[in-house]
Amino acid sequence: MIELILFIFGSCIGSFLNVCIYRLPNSKSIVYPPSACPGCDTPIRFYDNIPILSFLLLRGKCRSCQAVISLRYPLVEFMVGLFAVCAYLKFGLTLEALITYLFIASLIVITFIDIDHRIIPDAISLPGIPIGFAASFFLPAITTMESLIGILVGGGSLLLVAWIYSLITKKEGMGGGDIKFLAMIGAFVGWQGVLLTIFLSSAIGTLCGLVVMIRSGKNMKLAIPFGPFLAIGTIIHIFFGKELIFWYFHTFI
Repeated sequence: MIELILFIFGSCIGSFLNVCIYRLPNSKSIVYPPSACPGCDTPIRFYDNIPILSFLLLRGKCRSCQAVISLRYPLVEFMVGLFAVCAYLKFGLTLEALITYLFIASLIVITFIDIDHRIIPDAISLPGIPIGFAASFFLPAITTMESLIGILVGGGSLLLVAWIYSLITKKEGMGGGDIKFLAMIGAFVGWQGVLLTIFLSSAIGTLCGLVVMIRSGKNMKLAIPFGPFLAIGTIIHIFFGKELIFWYFHTFI
């Protein structure tokens, strides 16, 4: 029963995150005006704004103009609801679960904004660094020193990679948004977590990049946003990090 309540609560948060994903890159208020159809600007009625359910009842179309509603909206709502349940199953009804859930919610917003606009909004990543450090006072998994080192390792590692790349190629390779984003991640997961995140995101990003290039027939200069892979690597670390590290050391060492 509690899982269902958490899923419903999470999907409602997901509905708000859809607003953030759409409005933040356009420098619009996430509070006002109320949500409206992007096709006809008709305000969305409260009964047409029920997470997931309204999309199904409306058959994925606006009630007023019949414009197609992106499948992303219920997808985000479902994902955020699901992670609310996952955080509870992993950490119980604790402050750690709440902090972890809100952190994951911010990762989801950043992921879809980066996919759409190739940017990682400073409005999330920059405040996320001190918030993550403050959260380390309440997270049993990391200490404040580990959080601080995580910030330095996270931001510093990508900064070093970007500097070396620009030195060799005379071109900008890693965006500043990714650097600030990984510093934020380091604040929440500590230096050990950020190292695993870098490894996982690099491995997944490389595989996906190769698949995309092979299928599209494009060359090695194809640009793929790295933010979503950082988010995926972080989420894997949150839920399976200890198990992965245990498996690695007992398999290869």
